[in-house]
Amino acid sequence: MSQGPRSGLAAVSSALLAMSRHLEVRDVLKTIVSSARELLDAQYAALGVPDDHGGFAQFVVDGVSDAQWKAIGPLPRQHGILAAMLHEATPERLADVRKDPRFEGWPSAHPDMVDFLGLPIRDGDEVIGALFLANKNCPKPEGSCGFTEEDEELLGILAQHAAIALTNARLYERSRELTIAEERSRLAHELHDAVSQKLFSLRLTAQAAAALVDRDPSRAKDEMQQVATLAAEATDELRAAVVELRPAALDEDGLTATLRTHVQVLDRAHTARVTFAARSFRALPAAQEEAMLRVAQEALHNALRHSGAAHVDVTVDRRGGGAVLRVTDDGGGFDPQSVRRAGRHLGLVSMRDRTSGVGGKLTVESTPGKGTTIEMEVPGG
Repeated sequence: MSQGPRSGLAAVSSALLAMSRHLEVRDVLKTIVSSARELLDAQYAALGVPDDHGGFAQFVVDGVSDAQWKAIGPLPRQHGILAAMLHEATPERLADVRKDPRFEGWPSAHPDMVDFLGLPIRDGDEVIGALFLANKNCPKPEGSCGFTEEDEELLGILAQHAAIALTNARLYERSRELTIAEERSRLAHELHDAVSQKLFSLRLTAQAAAALVDRDPSRAKDEMQQVATLAAEATDELRAAVVELRPAALDEDGLTATLRTHVQVLDRAHTARVTFAARSFRALPAAQEEAMLRVAQEALHNALRHSGAAHVDVTVDRRGGGAVLRVTDDGGGFDPQSVRRAGRHLGLVSMRDRTSGVGGKLTVESTPGKGTTIEMEVPGG
């Protein structure tokens, strides 16, 4: 490398350390891509994680602006050079990717790419991604590739460590999700036992009171007071259980970090692109943050399961002393009035109840064929 062996080794070390610092999958992918582009001094870099349907579960780019990326359109499919790297698990180093017989073109807004270097990311025998670079920043004689054999070897080292970092991040996320699920299962079991016992006692006491009404009104009155006491205790236990069932991540990380993680998991699990942004958001009272999380989860479930959307966008913004949550999709949409009349609420009743329960307002905008936007505004506290 032109930097010299010492500075080159330092650059590789920095890149590997940066990858190992992150535990969230999306953060690891971004770090891999930016590290590869900086390390090999390329204009563009990208990393695609394939799904099982001929597309990509995740696709991260570096060197392309947000506006450019939006103009490019849907994620690429597994074809051409990308397919070769994924299915044949072989590196590709080309002087001009456009002249390769496997090249199938790209969208009009796509930046022009010439010299190309791509490698598969492998975990054992499984190809878990494809990492590639384009347009090396160096003088290139006509017909030659700016990327060298040394670049290919260096990217190969990075790809091996990328596989480790990506696998570790996936294991971390899976472990965290399992821990949360196990804790919720335990609490649900405890809730069932405690409340079942209280309700059983309440039922027996009510039956005893009913039997004594005519025969011994004074004792019946005592039994009814006991019913009221048991009912109050059952209510307190339910309320305490609801507090315990508040998502652990929400308490530890806050609303924006919890939503970001949730969106990243959904983005990985579905073919639709799911994105999240938080702008000028500040912490809210616990009840409001939990309500916003639940509404976001319900809205995301509807969009991903029922709308056929290709893109779902979640944003949280500050508004006055409170905040506003928006979940927008480009799916099939629906007529909110017809849905309400038909008795098919798509979770809207639940979302409205959660919103009103914290003094907020829920707005649903949807038109058949034009997608849906669900907005929840809360006043803060």
